[in-house]
Amino acid sequence: MIKPILTVAVPSYNHGEFLDFALESIFMQDVPVEVFVMDGGSTDDTCQVIKKWEPHLAGWRSHVDDGQSAAINEGIALGSAPFVTWLNSDDYYLPNGLKVLIAALEAKPDAPVAYGRAFHEKAETAKRRAAWVQPFTAKTLALRCIICQPAALIRRSAWESVSGTDPSLHMTMDYDLWWRLYRHSGDFVFVDHPVAINRDHASTKTNENRKLHYSEAISTVRTHYGSVPLKWYLYQPYAVWWKSIVGSLRRYRIK
Repeated sequence: MIKPILTVAVPSYNHGEFLDFALESIFMQDVPVEVFVMDGGSTDDTCQVIKKWEPHLAGWRSHVDDGQSAAINEGIALGSAPFVTWLNSDDYYLPNGLKVLIAALEAKPDAPVAYGRAFHEKAETAKRRAAWVQPFTAKTLALRCIICQPAALIRRSAWESVSGTDPSLHMTMDYDLWWRLYRHSGDFVFVDHPVAINRDHASTKTNENRKLHYSEAISTVRTHYGSVPLKWYLYQPYAVWWKSIVGSLRRYRIK
């Protein structure tokens, strides 16, 4: 049996309609993986989807838990592979995306993280737009989260050095993690290659609670950068307000 080189935690809650494709995208990567699905007690068809993939999974569970961050930490702790990541159950990988990131980290043994390009995809239409991703500097990270989480891969030693994601955060656990990994282990490796898809739909946490997302992001920047760039006050509040209105109208139409 080939020893896994990558541990993937898949936090999930009532995303049965997306989970099957997310898992397929992992196992189509041609990379030795160990996958742990951490479901928060879904009431839709999630468990049926998990059981379909059970022969390929390293483990899974489905019960009420302490939230997404805690579930991610739990899943990654169950594994032992040298590289780790998580894939939200409504996102998916592009072909060979993980292989590209693994090669980047193997070529840069001191780097804690490798990340590539990604697309935001409207679940209803499959229309895509490029995520805002750019080469790493602390200054650009302070202006916005320049890393799209499903397009990132982390060295386990670096992950364990900062104890994974912060369970107290519900919206910006990835943004906070990038800062802590950078502060502890140094610059990230940027790979100019499309790696993953971040699905956008009405029931994402970001769409349902943009104000909390904005509040957590501001706090994260202030904590790790020491100050909050003016851009957060000039542009972001209006973007949050407008997107909240659009999201409310979208949910109203769905109902």
